Amino acid sequence: MDDLTRNYAGAFDGHLPFGRSPALLVIDLVLAYTQPGSPLYAGPGVADVVACNERLVAAARAAGVPVIFTNVEYAPGGADGGVFFRKVPALRLFERGSALGAFPPSLSPQADEVTITKQYASAFFGTPLAAMLTARGIDTLLITGVSTSGCVRASALDACQHGFLPFVVREGCGDRHPAPHEANLFDLQAKYAEVVGEAEALGHLAGRP
Repeated sequence: MDDLTRNYAGAFDGHLPFGRSPALLVIDLVLAYTQPGSPLYAGPGVADVVACNERLVAAARAAGVPVIFTNVEYAPGGADGGVFFRKVPALRLFERGSALGAFPPSLSPQADEVTITKQYASAFFGTPLAAMLTARGIDTLLITGVSTSGCVRASALDACQHGFLPFVVREGCGDRHPAPHEANLFDLQAKYAEVVGEAEALGHLAGRP
C-alpha cells in the first residue's frame, strides 16, 4: 500500500453498489476534443477513448440501456456562458454553428436518444437531466467522456449529489495530460463515485434483463 492509499484508508474507501436501472452518459465527445489541431484536442490517447465509447454505446443499445449524450453550445459571443465562458477562451469553439461542436460519426446520437446541451461543466447544472432520469426510473449512471478533470468530474459529483449512483469508466474518459486524469479518477473513487474498467462496465450492461 503506497503512502497516498494508506492516507485515505479507513476514511475514504467505501464502495457503492451497482443499481437496478442504469443509463450510459457520454460527456462531450465532440470534434473539438477528438480532432487533431483543435485547441481543445485531448491528445492522441483520445482515439482509444473514442473506441472504448463506441463499444460501450453499442453494448448499451444492444441491452436496451438508455444512452444519453451531452454537448456544449453557446449563443454568439457567449452571452449565455457567464463566467465559465470568460474564464476559458477555447469555449468559443462551441458558439452556435461551430463545426467542432458536432459529434463524430461513430458516436452520433440516434433519433430516439437524448442529447443534453449544456453551458457549464456539469451535465446537471441548468439542464433537465436529473428530472429526466428520475422520470425514467434510472438510478445508476455509467459515465464516460472528456475531460476527466473537468466535465466528467463535475457530472459525476453532481450525479452523487442528486442521488444517482455514479460509475466512471476509466478507459472511457480522457484528459489533456495523464496527471490530472489519474488524480481525478483517484479522488472520484475515494469520495464520490466508483471508478470501473471497461470490462466491468460491459459486464454490467450485458447483465441487464
